[in-house]
Amino acid sequence: MRFDLLTLFPELIAPHLVHGINRRAFASGQVDVRCWNPRDYAEDNYRRVDDRPFGGGPGMVMLVEPLERALRAAQADRGAPAPVVHFSPAGQRMTQAEVREWAASDGAILVCGRYEGIDQRFIDRHVTHEISLGDFVLSGGELPALALLDAVARLQPGVLGDAASHQQDSFSAGLLDCPHYSRPERLGDAAVPDVLLSGHHAHIERWRREQSLRLSAERRPDLIEAARAAGLLSRQDEAYLGRLLQD
Repeated sequence: MRFDLLTLFPELIAPHLVHGINRRAFASGQVDVRCWNPRDYAEDNYRRVDDRPFGGGPGMVMLVEPLERALRAAQADRGAPAPVVHFSPAGQRMTQAEVREWAASDGAILVCGRYEGIDQRFIDRHVTHEISLGDFVLSGGELPALALLDAVARLQPGVLGDAASHQQDSFSAGLLDCPHYSRPERLGDAAVPDVLLSGHHAHIERWRREQSLRLSAERRPDLIEAARAAGLLSRQDEAYLGRLLQD
């Protein structure tokens, strides 16, 4: 799997590939990451990659031509066509389901915009996917690109210590994850729930499922409705949710 990043700030990317457990994916080459700086493909003496917007207004707009040259260089180096992703508030919000799809793909070319944005003609000509992290604005596309790389890397075989870890993550089963506890068993007045100390695996599994349902119902009721529509809730789940409403 290979991701090529078109970014004016490749120095922001490298440090995130050598720290934490996900470094295994990058160090092993399971996820190959390469950066292409559009400034290296600007042809004027000032290596200009942006200019003022037509029609006036604040900010600067990234120019089409340096981006296109960088994109062509990345495509030629890959040797095969690849999706072109632009991170934008206008994009579809990224979900764990989509992360799983990217994790099973051959990768993509990630376009990291800056300034006021990218000339729309580049987007119209080349972009195949637009992705948003949420309803807020960042200074550039590097952080969303790193978020996608991080989410994809942890799903690669052998990256996490326990292969089942990501299966219990929030959103992997359509709901928020349950609370987790470790030592000490008692911290002041706060104790670990007795069921987790019982050694009864069926009871522990049911407790975790109910906590996941409770947290999702309280914080993200939309996830409950989506899980219900997808047929992911059992009769036992629905009975528990019914008791929550009565309480």
